[in-house]
Amino acid sequence: MNHPISIAIDGPAAAGKSTVARRLAAELGFLYVDTGALYRAIGYAVLTAKQDPADAAAVEALLPSLQLSIRYVDGVQRIFLNGQDVSEEIRLPEMSMAASRVSAIPAVRAFLLDLQRDFARRESVVMDGRDIGTVVLPDAAVKFFLTASPEERAWRRMREFEQKGQTVDYGALLSEIKQRDYNDSHRPIAPLVQAPDALLVDNTHLTLEETVRTMKSYAEEKL
Repeated sequence: MNHPISIAIDGPAAAGKSTVARRLAAELGFLYVDTGALYRAIGYAVLTAKQDPADAAAVEALLPSLQLSIRYVDGVQRIFLNGQDVSEEIRLPEMSMAASRVSAIPAVRAFLLDLQRDFARRESVVMDGRDIGTVVLPDAAVKFFLTASPEERAWRRMREFEQKGQTVDYGALLSEIKQRDYNDSHRPIAPLVQAPDALLVDNTHLTLEETVRTMKSYAEEKL
């Protein structure tokens, strides 16, 4: 492999993108980049500053004070905001909607675009998000659109929280996921859509192993 290769995985919230991308990257020997974590970090910064994530002017004014970086500790991606590791804080339930709101702001997307592309220029990556194959890395060698039913995604997200000892309501999670889907697919800038050259993978009834095996096989054929 003489030059970096990019694999893009897009899809809605809780479709398993991060888990699948991490496994796929490990099996292919690529670097994994979770771009959704970057938007969550900005959402976290906005909420910490007691600002409204939907207030574009307030969010844009905050951006110059933010220093975001991705570091790898024992092979695991960690997100640092102004020198502080916020990898756990950005996974709190309220950060999902905050991330969705700030991601609709053009200045935020521009702020993160160079950072994301810089990783792909330097390393072979598996990058997941909502506009990777359409905007961030439109020339990615392999593209996937990973999805599952809203009901299945809500159950998965609920199990994640329960494993962390957090009690959440399934109905509330399902409503949040449906709202997030609507927000992501209807925003005017870089909406969530399947790239024309992306392989659709619906893993509603697939195990993690089956999903990774399907995607790895396709990637190896394309590469």
